[in-house]
Amino acid sequence: MNVIVSNLNGKKFVNLDIDVIKSITGEFTVDEIVQSFSNFFFNRMFLDITSIKDYTNVNNLKALSIGLDVSKIILLLPNDNNVVNSDSYISKLISMGIYNFARTEDELKYLYDNPNSYKDVAHLQKIDEYSMVMTPEVGGVDKNFDVVDSGVKIIGIKNFTSHAGATSLIYMLKKQLSKNYYTVAIEINKRDFMFFNDKDMISCKANELNNLLLKYKGVNVLLIDLNDLDLATVYSVCSDVVFLMESSTLMINKAVMLDNRCFNKIADQKVILNRSLLSNKDVKQLSFETGINFFGVLPPLNDRLDNLEILFPILNKLGLYRSID
Repeated sequence: MNVIVSNLNGKKFVNLDIDVIKSITGEFTVDEIVQSFSNFFFNRMFLDITSIKDYTNVNNLKALSIGLDVSKIILLLPNDNNVVNSDSYISKLISMGIYNFARTEDELKYLYDNPNSYKDVAHLQKIDEYSMVMTPEVGGVDKNFDVVDSGVKIIGIKNFTSHAGATSLIYMLKKQLSKNYYTVAIEINKRDFMFFNDKDMISCKANELNNLLLKYKGVNVLLIDLNDLDLATVYSVCSDVVFLMESSTLMINKAVMLDNRCFNKIADQKVILNRSLLSNKDVKQLSFETGINFFGVLPPLNDRLDNLEILFPILNKLGLYRSID
């Protein structure tokens, strides 16, 4: 079922021939729209941009990308407004993850059946014109950041302790990075990616990796779930390698029993303490015990949400987003 938020251009929604479960008309703040629909299940939202107060200031739309799944939103733009149809405005929408915007009834119908991904609108984005994507709170401090415009970055992620969450973390990273980059994820010697129903998350055998790297040499970011791939190959193909470690006593003791020098092997590597519920004091103690200066610490995450505020420090350190102090 679908929802409609309309105002001055609401007549363009009349002939859509879709099932509508809820429709509201008027002018609202983004917070009011988010509050109305954040816990409301819908297939698509048709959002007349004139229903947003002060919509010509694109910064007023930022809260949409945090409070709602913007991949479900089809934004209706007025034909006769030079501000919202400018390259700068469209670039900022794309940077917020809003890829579906229409100006006519036919375009609304097309996007309903054929929603855009970042690849479909990347040519419209003028990154040089857009420095500030959004202002998340990271560690209690407001930080602005921009997207780093670079060549292909290949990030390998490998579980150091058993079941440390590489597959789920890659899914969340891929979902976040796809808002700004053409991102593809590859897993080696497993088939878990098939459950995410994402055509840009690919499973392959180790001997097929080189062909996939050639096939996707034009992407911005490649995320690789390394699984049991040998480390010599890992370091030869990856720009960065991240090891995931779970903080539970069970998994740490199990790793030590298998190899009592295991921590020495990754002490100088990028190690993320994943799905951690440890306090800062406990993290420091674990760092002392293992000799590992952790690259980052991530709590358990809900993969249905936008986790940018939590993932930002990791993405920043990996050179994909840049702080603007």
